[in-house]
Amino acid sequence: MTTYEAAGVDIEAGERAVELMKDKVARSRRPEVVDDASGFAGLFDASALLRYQRPLLATSTDGVGTKVMIAQRYGKHDTIGIDLVGMVLDDLVVCGAEPLFMTDYIACGKVVPERIAEIVGGVAEGCRLAGAALVGGETAEHPGAMGADEYDLAGAGTGVVEASAMLGPSRVAEGDVVLGLASSGIHSNGYSLVRHVVREAGLSLDASLPELARPLGEELLEPTRIYSLDCLELARTLEVHAYAHITGGGLEANLSRSLPSHLDALLDRSSWTPSAIFGVLAGHGGIEQEAMDRTFNLGVGMAAVVPADVADAAIKLLVGRGLETWVLGEIVAGTGQARYR
Repeated sequence: MTTYEAAGVDIEAGERAVELMKDKVARSRRPEVVDDASGFAGLFDASALLRYQRPLLATSTDGVGTKVMIAQRYGKHDTIGIDLVGMVLDDLVVCGAEPLFMTDYIACGKVVPERIAEIVGGVAEGCRLAGAALVGGETAEHPGAMGADEYDLAGAGTGVVEASAMLGPSRVAEGDVVLGLASSGIHSNGYSLVRHVVREAGLSLDASLPELARPLGEELLEPTRIYSLDCLELARTLEVHAYAHITGGGLEANLSRSLPSHLDALLDRSSWTPSAIFGVLAGHGGIEQEAMDRTFNLGVGMAAVVPADVADAAIKLLVGRGLETWVLGEIVAGTGQARYR
């Protein structure tokens, strides 16, 4: 008899994966989450928005990209979900929005319950770090379309910001200071180039390189830093004009998106030293500085634009929260570009 299982889809494995992830997902719960007995939808109590005068809902969607291929090759799946949350929810905080909830989607060649639970556990942990709830998700088994050990994941998030408190280019003024907020490493962008370098240089993910304090695979899988709560606290405490999430395209391209057309961000490359992994990639791959700038965050995961008179207090606040922060540059007259001195 022909069955779904004979076609390669294991329904019981999917159900076991759900059971294994329940406790981890529960850790991300917010008080506004409402249980749906059917389990078909995630519910969030919108009456929580009544405290806003004009609430604007913000939404973002993203994936992790080919970093998942490093996780698959290295056999480490418990932090890739954190990367997903960083890519989705830290986009929301750029406009000043508080992340409220998120959903995820995992496609795989074969449901291995323990592996799926590890991935979703990472998503739940990322949501907890961002102050958001993981309210739902979907795992789809695609035998024949994907290998048994292959998977991909994506997600979508929703946040809210008071209309009068929305951050962005219109608030940025000449004389403002640009702060650099340190990244935890490569984050989740540029991994097609990373994999190319690893392959062409003949590097093993288990390799111990003199520049790194741990195996290469561990360094490449360092999870994306999540900035949501730090950025929200800074904006609640001090005046902030804009943020820029430094993802694909690098510092110059992403910071330019947060500038008005008549101002530039003049950046000082000597104000920080990128972590060693970037030097490893540039050296083994023969990558020129311009290509590094266009591809990687190079140690700056988020930038904040603040008035000059609060810059010191902002640095003190963020450093006090365990986030390395420094003066990265200044806002000057220009044409809407972030550029180095």
